[in-house]
Amino acid sequence: MEPPEDYFAMTLPGMPSGFNPQMSPIDNPISQLSNLQAPPPTMIRQALLAQHQRWSGTPYRMGGTTHQGIDCSAFVRSIFRDTFNLELPRSTSEQVHEGRQIDRQSLQAGDLVFFRPSGRYDHVGVYIGDGYFMHASTSQGVIISRLDNSYWQRYYWQARRTLDTAHLASLNASL
Repeated sequence: MEPPEDYFAMTLPGMPSGFNPQMSPIDNPISQLSNLQAPPPTMIRQALLAQHQRWSGTPYRMGGTTHQGIDCSAFVRSIFRDTFNLELPRSTSEQVHEGRQIDRQSLQAGDLVFFRPSGRYDHVGVYIGDGYFMHASTSQGVIISRLDNSYWQRYYWQARRTLDTAHLASLNASL
């Protein structure tokens, strides 16, 4: 039986078999980033997945910024602030101008992915590696989705790298 389209983050390819998102302050992957000059992508992914675990199941709410309800741009902003100590703008229309545009084939954990679905609003998420991104879905709340899902493929717009991996992790030093 195939796993569901958006399945639990710990089953992602490349994650250590012992990865436990229920972390203690000692093994917190977010704080571990600050100890490295150029952390491997796996550490950035683990830190992002730890953040996903904190938010998982939070419902979507347009304009929301809390665990009571959050929209996609507020979720991304919170992830970057709490993981990398980096302040991003509040709206998707402003976030799409951050950093530099990159090819879809060059995606790395921590890159922003943008979509233009039908309707009034654009959508943003954070790439976590191996074809997956986390985001605040309007229908399912905070989840992990496959980038190659037919829906997301159809509406994929662009990806942006806010900072290079080493610099992104070094911003984490004060957390």
